Amino acid sequence: MNTDEAGSDRQSAGEQTAVLPETASQLVELERLQLALGEAEERAKNHWGQYLRAVADLDNVRKRAQKDIEAANRYGLEKFAEELLPVRDSLELAVQNAEKADVRSLKQGQEATLQLLAKALEKIGIVTINPVGEPFDPARHEAMLAQPSNTAEPNSVLQVVQPGYEINGRLLRPARVIVAKAP
Repeated sequence: MNTDEAGSDRQSAGEQTAVLPETASQLVELERLQLALGEAEERAKNHWGQYLRAVADLDNVRKRAQKDIEAANRYGLEKFAEELLPVRDSLELAVQNAEKADVRSLKQGQEATLQLLAKALEKIGIVTINPVGEPFDPARHEAMLAQPSNTAEPNSVLQVVQPGYEINGRLLRPARVIVAKAP
Protein backbone atom coordinates (compact mmCIF):
# COMPACT_ATOMS: atom_id res chain seq x y z
CA MET A 1 0.00 0.00 0.00
CA ASN A 2 1.48 3.32 -0.88
CA THR A 3 1.09 6.57 0.97
CA ASP A 4 -1.41 7.92 -1.48
CA GLU A 5 -3.59 4.91 -0.95
CA ALA A 6 -3.24 5.16 2.80
CA GLY A 7 -4.09 8.85 2.68
CA SER A 8 -6.99 8.08 0.49
CA ASP A 9 -8.17 5.46 2.98
CA ARG A 10 -7.77 7.96 5.77
CA GLN A 11 -9.65 10.53 3.74
CA SER A 12 -12.42 8.01 3.13
CA ALA A 13 -12.40 7.19 6.78
CA GLY A 14 -12.37 10.91 7.55
CA GLU A 15 -15.25 11.50 5.21
CA GLN A 16 -17.12 8.69 6.86
CA THR A 17 -16.52 10.20 10.25
CA ALA A 18 -17.55 13.59 8.90
CA VAL A 19 -20.67 12.02 7.31
CA LEU A 20 -21.64 9.99 10.35
CA PRO A 21 -22.38 12.92 12.69
CA GLU A 22 -24.28 14.67 9.92
CA THR A 23 -26.20 11.48 9.21
CA ALA A 24 -26.77 10.98 12.93
CA SER A 25 -28.22 14.49 13.27
CA GLN A 26 -30.35 13.89 10.21
CA LEU A 27 -31.52 10.59 11.70
CA VAL A 28 -32.37 12.35 14.97
CA GLU A 29 -34.21 15.07 13.04
CA LEU A 30 -36.01 12.43 10.96
CA GLU A 31 -37.00 10.57 14.11
CA ARG A 32 -38.24 13.83 15.70
CA LEU A 33 -40.26 14.64 12.58
CA GLN A 34 -41.73 11.13 12.49
CA LEU A 35 -42.77 11.49 16.14
CA ALA A 36 -44.28 14.90 15.39
CA LEU A 37 -46.09 13.44 12.38
CA GLY A 38 -47.43 10.58 14.49
CA GLU A 39 -48.67 13.05 17.10
CA ALA A 40 -50.25 15.24 14.41
CA GLU A 41 -51.94 12.22 12.86
CA GLU A 42 -53.25 11.20 16.31
CA ARG A 43 -54.59 14.74 16.92
CA ALA A 44 -56.18 14.74 13.44
CA LYS A 45 -57.78 11.36 14.20
CA ASN A 46 -59.13 12.72 17.53
CA HIS A 47 -60.42 15.87 15.83
CA TRP A 48 -62.12 13.79 13.14
CA GLY A 49 -63.81 11.71 15.83
CA GLN A 50 -64.92 14.86 17.65
CA TYR A 51 -66.27 16.25 14.38
CA LEU A 52 -68.25 13.06 13.68
CA ARG A 53 -69.68 13.08 17.22
CA ALA A 54 -70.63 16.77 16.89
CA VAL A 55 -72.36 16.10 13.56
CA ALA A 56 -74.24 13.16 15.08
CA ASP A 57 -75.20 15.24 18.14
CA LEU A 58 -76.42 18.06 15.92
CA ASP A 59 -78.50 15.62 13.89
CA ASN A 60 -79.98 14.17 17.09
CA VAL A 61 -80.83 17.66 18.38
CA ARG A 62 -82.49 18.50 15.06
CA LYS A 63 -84.55 15.28 15.13
CA ARG A 64 -85.49 15.82 18.79
CA ALA A 65 -86.54 19.40 18.08
CA GLN A 66 -88.68 18.25 15.16
CA LYS A 67 -90.38 15.65 17.39
CA ASP A 68 -90.92 18.29 20.09
CA ILE A 69 -92.50 20.65 17.55
CA GLU A 70 -94.81 17.90 16.29
CA ALA A 71 -95.77 16.98 19.85
CA ALA A 72 -96.41 20.64 20.74
CA ASN A 73 -98.64 21.03 17.70
CA ARG A 74 -100.56 17.88 18.58
CA TYR A 75 -100.84 18.89 22.24
CA GLY A 76 -101.88 22.41 21.28
CA LEU A 77 -104.67 21.06 19.12
CA GLU A 78 -105.75 18.69 21.89
CA LYS A 79 -105.90 21.56 24.37
CA PHE A 80 -107.88 23.65 21.90
CA ALA A 81 -110.30 20.78 21.28
CA GLU A 82 -110.72 20.15 25.02
CA GLU A 83 -111.63 23.80 25.54
CA LEU A 84 -114.17 23.79 22.69
CA LEU A 85 -115.98 20.57 23.64
CA PRO A 86 -118.09 22.21 26.40
CA VAL A 87 -119.16 24.87 23.88
CA ARG A 88 -120.27 22.16 21.47
CA ASP A 89 -122.11 20.33 24.26
CA SER A 90 -123.94 23.52 25.18
CA LEU A 91 -124.94 24.17 21.56
CA GLU A 92 -126.18 20.58 21.13
CA LEU A 93 -128.26 20.90 24.29
CA ALA A 94 -129.74 24.16 22.98
CA VAL A 95 -130.68 22.55 19.66
CA GLN A 96 -132.24 19.53 21.40
CA ASN A 97 -134.32 21.71 23.72
CA ALA A 98 -135.17 24.47 21.24
CA GLU A 99 -138.74 23.31 20.68
CA LYS A 100 -139.52 23.03 24.40
CA ALA A 101 -137.79 26.21 25.55
CA ASP A 102 -139.16 29.71 25.73
CA VAL A 103 -137.38 32.73 24.32
CA ARG A 104 -135.95 33.82 27.66
CA SER A 105 -134.36 30.44 28.42
CA LEU A 106 -132.98 30.23 24.85
CA LYS A 107 -131.37 33.63 25.30
CA GLN A 108 -129.89 32.58 28.65
CA GLY A 109 -128.53 29.39 27.03
CA GLN A 110 -126.95 31.36 24.21
CA GLU A 111 -125.36 33.77 26.69
CA ALA A 112 -124.00 30.83 28.73
CA THR A 113 -122.61 29.24 25.56
CA LEU A 114 -121.01 32.51 24.55
CA GLN A 115 -119.39 32.76 27.99
CA LEU A 116 -118.08 29.19 27.64
CA LEU A 117 -116.60 30.08 24.27
CA ALA A 118 -115.02 33.28 25.64
CA LYS A 119 -113.43 31.30 28.51
CA ALA A 120 -112.15 28.64 26.09
CA LEU A 121 -110.59 31.25 23.83
CA GLU A 122 -109.05 33.03 26.80
CA LYS A 123 -107.52 29.78 28.13
CA ILE A 124 -105.75 29.10 24.85
CA GLY A 125 -104.43 32.66 24.66
CA ILE A 126 -106.87 34.30 22.24
CA VAL A 127 -107.58 37.89 23.21
CA THR A 128 -110.46 39.99 21.87
CA ILE A 129 -109.60 43.34 20.28
CA ASN A 130 -112.38 45.80 21.12
CA PRO A 131 -110.79 49.23 20.53
CA VAL A 132 -113.69 51.68 21.12
CA GLY A 133 -112.22 55.11 21.88
CA GLU A 134 -108.65 54.09 21.02
CA PRO A 135 -106.66 55.69 18.20
CA PHE A 136 -107.12 53.90 14.88
CA ASP A 137 -104.25 51.44 14.26
CA PRO A 138 -104.18 50.04 10.70
CA ALA A 139 -102.00 47.15 11.90
CA ARG A 140 -104.79 45.93 14.24
CA HIS A 141 -107.95 47.55 12.87
CA GLU A 142 -109.77 47.53 9.54
CA ALA A 143 -111.67 50.75 8.84
CA MET A 144 -115.12 50.03 7.42
CA LEU A 145 -116.29 53.62 7.40
CA ALA A 146 -115.21 57.11 8.46
CA GLN A 147 -118.00 58.97 10.23
CA PRO A 148 -118.06 62.61 11.38
CA SER A 149 -118.26 62.99 15.16
CA ASN A 150 -118.45 65.98 17.49
CA THR A 151 -117.71 63.88 20.60
CA ALA A 152 -114.89 61.56 19.52
CA GLU A 153 -111.30 62.48 18.73
CA PRO A 154 -110.62 62.46 14.96
CA ASN A 155 -108.96 59.25 13.73
CA SER A 156 -110.13 57.29 16.79
CA VAL A 157 -112.38 54.23 16.83
CA LEU A 158 -115.98 55.35 17.15
CA GLN A 159 -117.65 51.95 16.96
CA VAL A 160 -116.61 48.29 16.57
CA VAL A 161 -118.53 46.49 13.84
CA GLN A 162 -116.77 43.17 14.43
CA PRO A 163 -114.17 42.52 17.14
CA GLY A 164 -110.69 41.38 16.21
CA TYR A 165 -108.58 38.67 17.81
CA GLU A 166 -104.94 38.15 18.76
CA ILE A 167 -103.16 35.03 19.92
CA ASN A 168 -99.99 35.54 21.95
CA GLY A 169 -99.58 39.05 20.56
CA ARG A 170 -100.06 37.95 16.95
CA LEU A 171 -103.04 39.23 14.99
CA LEU A 172 -105.58 36.57 13.97
CA ARG A 173 -108.20 38.96 12.63
CA PRO A 174 -108.28 42.75 12.67
CA ALA A 175 -111.15 44.51 14.39
CA ARG A 176 -113.58 46.00 11.85
CA VAL A 177 -114.30 49.51 13.00
CA ILE A 178 -115.95 52.83 12.21
CA VAL A 179 -113.41 55.62 12.53
CA ALA A 180 -114.27 59.13 13.73
CA LYS A 181 -113.43 62.08 11.53
CA ALA A 182 -113.73 65.80 12.11
CA PRO A 183 -117.25 67.13 11.44
